[in-house]
Amino acid sequence: MCAHRSSCPRTHDSAAHVVAAHPEQGWSLLCDGAIVFDDTGELLPDGRVIAPHRVPADRLAVAA
Repeated sequence: MCAHRSSCPRTHDSAAHVVAAHPEQGWSLLCDGAIVFDDTGELLPDGRVIAPHRVPADRLAVAA
């Protein structure tokens, strides 16, 4: 599945790259087998779920 020369980065490693993007459906498949959703949630290859971890609205930057 992964084309990394040495070995595929571990899940949650920022080196994992998108191999299939489906923005119209709200998800992307990473080379390490994780599925990342637009709401910041994740489904890991081993079946574990990472709940969405959005930044609270009061901490978002506001354009002037």
